[in-house]
Amino acid sequence: MKVLLVGAGGVGEAVAVMAGRRGFLEGIVVGDLSPERAAYVSSRTGPTPSESVALDATDSAAIAALARSTGCDVVFNACDPRFVMPVFEAALAAGTDYLDMAMSLSRPHPEHPYEQTGVMLGEAQFARNEDFERMGRLALVGCGVEPGLSDVFARYAADHLFSRVDEVGVRDGANLVVEGYDFAPTFSIWTTIEECLNPPVVYERERGFFTTAPFSEPEVFTFPEGIGDVACVNVEHEEVVLIPRWLDVGRVTFKYGLGDEFIEVLEVLHKLGLDSTSPVRVGAADVSPRDVVAACLPDPATLGDKMTGRTCAGTAVTGTSKAGAPRAVYLYHVSDNEQTMAEHGCQAVVWQTAIAPVVALELRSHGLWEGAGVLGPEAFDPVPMLDMFAEYGEPWHLREDPPPTGH
Repeated sequence: MKVLLVGAGGVGEAVAVMAGRRGFLEGIVVGDLSPERAAYVSSRTGPTPSESVALDATDSAAIAALARSTGCDVVFNACDPRFVMPVFEAALAAGTDYLDMAMSLSRPHPEHPYEQTGVMLGEAQFARNEDFERMGRLALVGCGVEPGLSDVFARYAADHLFSRVDEVGVRDGANLVVEGYDFAPTFSIWTTIEECLNPPVVYERERGFFTTAPFSEPEVFTFPEGIGDVACVNVEHEEVVLIPRWLDVGRVTFKYGLGDEFIEVLEVLHKLGLDSTSPVRVGAADVSPRDVVAACLPDPATLGDKMTGRTCAGTAVTGTSKAGAPRAVYLYHVSDNEQTMAEHGCQAVVWQTAIAPVVALELRSHGLWEGAGVLGPEAFDPVPMLDMFAEYGEPWHLREDPPPTGH
């Protein structure tokens, strides 16, 4: 299996390092708008042969041509969600498998944005399901850590821990600190703004999909391994869209531990219109306000040596156990920045994001995850992925929590 890796940012680098060390790939082609960055990431693939090329993620024809000319079997999208569709369409045109960690963008309902869904996350990709099926090719979508590993946790709980699932609540929190910056997101600010300021989607079995206002339903969630209590709020995320497609669940939410200061910054950006992606005229140039915000902030890939702390990604599940009793669990994975920097030279957030898609590639290469069409990670047997996490030296954990009252 040979992979075209589109995007050589922090996550792309972590993917190249991790997959390159494992040695299951015949080769990696790294493409990025910056040829210098692509060459640097290509140099980190260890024993796995690699090459680099300047590549524009908006140019579907160029991506497809490169995939064909280099004999790549998979187009791996490691770019921001705004580039999902051109890269996705390129894989379809090239006749390859496809993998991403975030799905095609949503559009709020034009009249009732905080009540009804408009165009949902991933809708444009699922519309091409039959095209991938006809080719016998797999488009594995939303397979990072969240979404991705979080969905695999949900499938594992539904298969092995519960007879009935009442609620799946993905919960993400951290105690990461970036020295020397008053405000420095550890992940793409472009993506963070998109997720946090769009209307969050919630799923309920009787009601279906609906939306709420940003930062709704605040709760304090206790994260493990020293992170502790973190205030979490509803955020738009792919798990809410993906999990009900394959699992029979009563309710699905995604809540992110942002913190008051982070929320305040996002609210100010929104009030000033700086979250907008529509170009505005500045002197002789047309610029996107959100791109300006991103350009003013440090590149998350460069923050690793200034960061301390841990980040936790996990899935809280409540319902009825196999024995018929009320049960609540939290399945999770923790990434420690000191460890990931010392062992891999990558900061914790991007390293954690890269593990599941690399594991998925390896499972695909060994024929352990087979399928055709546009599928989410919960469409597959979760055990091979969870077993391989341990093999990668990235163990996951299960915490028993008190069942909710009134069950």
